[in-house]
Amino acid sequence: MTKLSVNINKVATLRNARGGNNPDVCRFALDCEAMGAQGITVHPRPDERHIRRADVYALRPLLTTEFNIEGYPSREFIDLVLQVKPAQVTLVPDAPDQLTSNHGWDTMANQEFLTEVVATFSEAGIRTSIFVDPDVKMIEYAAKAGADRVELYTEPYAAGYAANREEAVAPYVVAAAAARKAGLGLNAGHDLSLENLAYFAECVPHLDEVSIGHALICDALYLGISETIKRYKECLKKSK
Repeated sequence: MTKLSVNINKVATLRNARGGNNPDVCRFALDCEAMGAQGITVHPRPDERHIRRADVYALRPLLTTEFNIEGYPSREFIDLVLQVKPAQVTLVPDAPDQLTSNHGWDTMANQEFLTEVVATFSEAGIRTSIFVDPDVKMIEYAAKAGADRVELYTEPYAAGYAANREEAVAPYVVAAAAARKAGLGLNAGHDLSLENLAYFAECVPHLDEVSIGHALICDALYLGISETIKRYKECLKKSK
């Protein structure tokens, strides 16, 4: 079954709004694990507006499930990941001041750069995933860069789900086949929710992992985090 990795950035955002350590990001991550999450994702940005570098260091020795660190591979980010050595690093093409990820890499135009970065992490034994749009050529060039996986940017699917879910998911089915052919593992994330996740997981084959933060934390405000994790995992039961 596809694994659920909980992105805890929004928990850090809430903490940072008042200072102090409430809610406790580490405690929340450990509770998510205890409640069934199969991974924890963080995206430390240069301005530390949510997850801080200190959080990344604090989480590493505590977590027992997969630790996934997302970010743009600046020198500072690369050094952080090499020191922490998570199970997985996900490379995103975000600008330093970007609000949230809103597109995948042009893996063709950035082939040389990505190849060098992936090689650095591979030498350290860290699985590397490249964030891409559901575009066959971008997936093929991610494989050429040496990536272990790609993460499909799913906001377009989420945006089109209500109007025509079959049409919205179609490019992702093709992308999954391309990733499989290229020998890549497959992750997905961005705007997946209780409304659209089950259909996505049912239609898109060979899906290793989904990383979900914003919608999951919003749902937890009403349902509680334990029930929320349970429901998201239920959505993944029909994954192929």
